[in-house]
Amino acid sequence: MLKLSGAILGKPVLSLRTGRTVATITGVIINPNNLKIEGLYCTDSYDRSELVLLYQDIRDVLPQGFVINDHDVLAHPKDLVRLKEYIDLKFEVRGKRVVTVSHRRLGKVADYAVEIETMYIQKLYVTQGFIKSLAGGNLGIDRSQVNEITDSKIIVFDPLDKATIRATATA
Repeated sequence: MLKLSGAILGKPVLSLRTGRTVATITGVIINPNNLKIEGLYCTDSYDRSELVLLYQDIRDVLPQGFVINDHDVLAHPKDLVRLKEYIDLKFEVRGKRVVTVSHRRLGKVADYAVEIETMYIQKLYVTQGFIKSLAGGNLGIDRSQVNEITDSKIIVFDPLDKATIRATATA
């Protein structure tokens, strides 16, 4: 099931053991090499500290929030040695410029959709400039179209031009 990033952020983390909210999701830890969400930043409900919920510790995703076994699965960011590289990188997909391999500007990432079972970002939703948005609206880019990700931009394969699409359709 796909969920927009806005449907993830701000959601409560619910404990099966206590039946209560133990934290609230505030951000994501993204691996830029494969666009996978490795963990979720949370604000602890008890002492307001920043903790991390690893994706493998999520038992279920409900409309009410994310379900975990207990508060004990939440970890301090400094304790997660395996994720230190991604935590220090502070990679964020939203706001990244999107260009094609041929250096054509497409716009900026406004939102993204996550496959909840695997926690991979599947779709990028790109807002175009004002003039282009009047003519064509927003773009949806599948993860298979992504060629490269750098610190400042996401490079995607060139979409088929209209002449190629018409030729294929008539054939």
